[in-house]
Amino acid sequence: MSKKEISRRSFLKGSAAAGLSVAAAGLLTACGSSDSGSTTAAAETTAAAAETSAAVEETSAAAAESTATEKGVTHIDDWYLWDEETGELNLEGRDATGTTAVVSAGTPWAAQAGISILEQGGNAVDAACAVAFALSVTEPQASGLGGGGFMTIRDAAGDVKFINFRETASVLALDRNYWPLYTDSEGNTSVVGRANMMGGRAIGVPGEVAGMALALEEYGTMSLADVIQPAIDLCNDGFYIGPTTGSSLDDNVGTLKAYPEYGSIYLNDDGMNVTTGDLFKNTQQGAALSLIAASGKDAFYQEGQLRDAIFTAANKYGGTFVAEDFENYEAKEDTPVEGTYRGYKIYSSPLPSSGGLCVIQLLNILENFDIASMGHNTTETLHVLSEAMKLVYADRAKYLGADTEDDLVTCMMSKSYAASLAETISMDEVHEAEAHDPWQFEHMDTSHFTVADKDGNIVSCTQTINGYFGSAVAPEGFGFMLNNEMADFSYEEDSPNNIAPGKCPLSSMSPTVICNEDGSPFMALGSPGGSTIIVAVAQVIMNVIDHGMTMQEAIDAPLMRDVTGKMINYESSIDESVIEELVPMGHAVTESPSDWNRNLGSVQAVLYGEDGTLYGGADPRRDNKALGI
Repeated sequence: MSKKEISRRSFLKGSAAAGLSVAAAGLLTACGSSDSGSTTAAAETTAAAAETSAAVEETSAAAAESTATEKGVTHIDDWYLWDEETGELNLEGRDATGTTAVVSAGTPWAAQAGISILEQGGNAVDAACAVAFALSVTEPQASGLGGGGFMTIRDAAGDVKFINFRETASVLALDRNYWPLYTDSEGNTSVVGRANMMGGRAIGVPGEVAGMALALEEYGTMSLADVIQPAIDLCNDGFYIGPTTGSSLDDNVGTLKAYPEYGSIYLNDDGMNVTTGDLFKNTQQGAALSLIAASGKDAFYQEGQLRDAIFTAANKYGGTFVAEDFENYEAKEDTPVEGTYRGYKIYSSPLPSSGGLCVIQLLNILENFDIASMGHNTTETLHVLSEAMKLVYADRAKYLGADTEDDLVTCMMSKSYAASLAETISMDEVHEAEAHDPWQFEHMDTSHFTVADKDGNIVSCTQTINGYFGSAVAPEGFGFMLNNEMADFSYEEDSPNNIAPGKCPLSSMSPTVICNEDGSPFMALGSPGGSTIIVAVAQVIMNVIDHGMTMQEAIDAPLMRDVTGKMINYESSIDESVIEELVPMGHAVTESPSDWNRNLGSVQAVLYGEDGTLYGGADPRRDNKALGI
């Protein structure tokens, strides 16, 4: 059996629950066979060895662990990411437990990057930065060097901080006419040629590198070069393309060929794209990461071949970047928004993300209903959820932009305002989505990962390049995609979220930390999924707090959303009789094409057990995996 054939069947060998063997010297570069019950390990551990086929041996568990340690391979017994024959993701075994720490991330390779840093003595922030850079390599459709995001950090002393590394508009993006607009005879406005989604005018100044550098400088213990090394190893030694990334590449063949710099990364010599199961070495991105490791964030923002390549690529496709866009970019520390839900303390993302504010507002509304006695995904519960979601998203659209004033945010997050909104919800009929007046209560596609340790150090981080593969623009020779974050601005007149020079677009990212009433750590979570993030995060919180589910059960439970005020989208595993009862009440409903719809969210989370055990959950809707030590 060839190494590629092995990889399609099995991620690697070993049991996350039974224990994880990690070699600090290297990262996973090959996969073990699942054809046998014995433990298998295969590895390529250095760039020099990368051209040589790794030996695949069927041995006892002890011998496999020895081989893993020697060659720098981590193994997880009898677990595989997807089935070679069917191409289907393995829905089981995504969770992990740990007594020291847990990492839950968008790919097993990225989770392992974080684990390897923890094994070397790094803290949760060091591990989180390693995960972020590894995701740039192994989940390139969702996040990376060309993107940005938000990070919520809780330290062992109980202090909670927030880092904003969201992308910003060019100083030459003066107003909504930055893009060519078209208004039809009915008054509906759109952007001509999707210029806010594709090409240079879709791009914002990336914040990823600055954000990781700031997190390390303030709260980490290791150097930027240290935490980047696992990602460089993945670039040079290779990793196997998972189904989520592979299907995204399959869907983008036309764009790959239309943007040659993009195509040079993912198209083979025969013009076919790399896809699920292929061993992929992104040496282009390895070059970019090596420059950052050697010269720090200045290699990305101040001068040099990497920054110049970004300018050239973006402006080639219609961008308006000038030197000061990058030279003046700064990741920023901010204060997280705070709320409570049934006694638990919630810390999440402030503006320019609406996510934390809206999660708290939604939970505040739901707190007025006895969700536990109503039951999980019953007709009553789904009706209340739908009506509450509509109220939150109507307010979001009317009031929120990156620079919405603090007093209004405070009003929107108040318990009094939520109670007034809850009173508008009828239990037997549907209301139109309508924004209300928070001022009368003056008393607020993407990747997520979570890292937590036994001492209560937590990092909850959501990062993105926005749409799959962002703007489709890549800096030539550097192997990563530039975001299309400008699409998150509104182009409607008088919107609080209109584009302006240097402004951040509104976001829904909701990296959240939850503590017990006494301040001790309880749970941390977040999700990709655009505007769906808010409702996915809220539902998982409800599943744990209201319905008493385990971390993985809460993530696996079927999801629904109503973010437009017009339609409930639901996963097909929700009881059909419940859906049938919603329709006569006035709900419009549409069923997901499958039981597991990655467009409804993909939560990575860690729950603290009463005995100190860490329970990591990872969403089976994508290529996610939790690992523990």
